[in-house]
Amino acid sequence: MTDDDDETGSPPSPEKRRSTHEETRHSRETTVRWFGTEFDPVVLVGSLAIIVVGVVLTVGFGDQASVAYRATFAFVNESFGWLYVLAVNVFLVALIAIGLSDYGTIRLGGPDAEPEFSTLGWVAMLFSSGMGVGLLFFGVAEPISHFVSGGGSFFDVPPNTPEAGRAATALTMFHWGLHPWGIYGIVGLALGYFSYNRGLPLSFRSIFYPLVGERIHGWAGRLIDLVAVVATVVGLATATGLAALQITAGVDFLTTTYLGTALATDVWTAATIATALIGVTVVSTWLGLENGIRRLSKLNVVLMVALFVVVLLVGDTVHLFDVFLEGVGTYLGNFLELSLYTEAFAGEAAGWQHAYTIFYWGFWIVWSPFVGLFIARISRGRTIREFVGGVLVVPVLFSLGWMAVFNGSALFVELSVAEGAISGPLQEHGPAVALFEMFSVYPLAFLTAAIATFNLMTFLVTSADSGSLVASYLTTGGTREPTTGQRVLWPLVIGATAIVLLFGNGLRALKTAVIAAGLPFSLVILLMVYSLTVGLRRDTQHDRPGDADRPQRGEPDGQDSSRTAEDRSGDE
Repeated sequence: MTDDDDETGSPPSPEKRRSTHEETRHSRETTVRWFGTEFDPVVLVGSLAIIVVGVVLTVGFGDQASVAYRATFAFVNESFGWLYVLAVNVFLVALIAIGLSDYGTIRLGGPDAEPEFSTLGWVAMLFSSGMGVGLLFFGVAEPISHFVSGGGSFFDVPPNTPEAGRAATALTMFHWGLHPWGIYGIVGLALGYFSYNRGLPLSFRSIFYPLVGERIHGWAGRLIDLVAVVATVVGLATATGLAALQITAGVDFLTTTYLGTALATDVWTAATIATALIGVTVVSTWLGLENGIRRLSKLNVVLMVALFVVVLLVGDTVHLFDVFLEGVGTYLGNFLELSLYTEAFAGEAAGWQHAYTIFYWGFWIVWSPFVGLFIARISRGRTIREFVGGVLVVPVLFSLGWMAVFNGSALFVELSVAEGAISGPLQEHGPAVALFEMFSVYPLAFLTAAIATFNLMTFLVTSADSGSLVASYLTTGGTREPTTGQRVLWPLVIGATAIVLLFGNGLRALKTAVIAAGLPFSLVILLMVYSLTVGLRRDTQHDRPGDADRPQRGEPDGQDSSRTAEDRSGDE
C-alpha cells in the first residue's frame, strides 16, 4: 500500500490526492522531524507545557485555585452570558441556513468524493463523540434538579409537582437538543470544507484562510491550534475523571446490591478504573479509526439502544410515550423564548440560567474543536445538506427520546412511587448516583445498571480515542495521517491528567475554568461562521460558467488544479 492509498487499499480520487498533497505541503511549512516523527514544535511543546503548568497550579493551590476559577466563571457568566446566548443561536441558524441554501449541494471533498464510512457507522461515530457520556451522566440528574427547583427561573412553578416535572423535561430537552449539535455542526462543517474542498490542513487554523490567507501558517494560526489542543485534552481529562467517579458508583451499586460486598468508592478506585480505561483507549487508538473508533461507536449505539428499550419496557411505557410528546411540545412551544432567555427580569430568582444554560453552552463550545474536528474527519464525501441533516436530525431525535424515557422514568418515581427516592441521594452524594438510584426502583435493575456501567466505559474510551486523534492532527500541522506513536501519546496525557486531578481534588475546579474558556472560543467560532460564508460564496462564484481560471474544489483559493502540488512548490 502506498502512502496515498486509503485505508481500504484503493487508490484515492484525483481530488483526494491533490488535497492530500496540498495538506502535506502546508503542514511541512510548520513542522519538524525528530526520530522519524513529524510534529509542530510550537503546538506540541506549548500545549504540553500549558497542561502541566495548569494541572500543577490547580492541584498545588487547591482551594485557592477553586475559588479563583469560580470567581472567573461567575464574572464570565454575569458579564457575558448574553454573548453565549447570542452566539449559540447564530451558530444554529447559520448551520440550518447553509444546509438549506444552494451551498447544500456542495460535496465535502469534491464532486467525485465518496463517503469513507457507511451511513450507520457515520451516525454512530457522530453520536459517540458528541453526546454519549453526557446523556448517561445527566439523563436523570439534570431533570431531577429542575424538578426540585420548580423549573428554574424560566418556568417558576411549584417544586416537586407535576408542573415541575413537565418543565424539567422541556428544559433538559432544550439543553441537549438542537443547540449543542448546532455548535458541533458549524465547527465540523467549516473544518471539513476548508480541509477537503480547499486542500488545507485538517486543523482549526484553516477555517480562517479566506480572511488572512497564508498567514494561518504563522504564529497566530499555530496559537489557535495550541489553544484547541489544550481545551481538548483538559476537557477530556475532566470528563474522564468525572465518568470514572460515576462508573465507580455503578460498580458499587452492583457489588453492594447483588454480591453483598461494598466497593470502596474512594479516589483510588476511581483512579484504578480511569487507568484501566485509558489502557483500553491506547489499544483502540493503536488499532486506528477504522478498527478502533468505528467499531466501538457501533457497540456504543447498540448498548445505548438496548438500555433505552429495557428502561422503556420495564417502566410505564404508555406514560413514557406521553412524556415524549408533551415534553417535545413544551420544548418547541417555548423554543424561541428559551433560546433567547437571559434572566433580565428574573429578579431574585436569577442565577439558574447561569448555572445550567450558560454552563452547558460554554461546555459545548469548549468541546467543539475536538468534536467538530472529529466530525469533519469522518464526513468526507457527504454533501453539506446531508451533513447538516445527519448532525441535526438523527442525534437530536435520539437525544430527545432518551431524555423523555429517562426523565419520565425518574420523575414517575418522584411523583408516584417514593418522593425523594432519587432527589435525596442526588442532593447528598451528587449526580453520579442518580441514574443507579432510578434503576433500583424498577425491575431488571442489575441488567440496566450493568449495561449502563459498561456503556459508560465504552463511551469514555471512544471519546478519549477521538480526542487523541484530534490532538494528533493539530500537533502535526493538520496532517490526516499521524503516526501510531503520535496518536498513542495523547490518551496517556489525558489519563495522567485525569488521575492527577482525581488525587489532587481538582476535577471540579478545573472543569469550571474550562467552561469559562468558552468565552474566547465563542468569539472565534463567530468569526469562523463569517469565514465559512466567505469561502462558500467564493466557491459558488468560481462555479459560474465561463470562469476558466477558477480554482477547483479541493484546492486553496487562487491555485490552478491542473498543476500538481510539486509544480506549484517549484514556483515558490
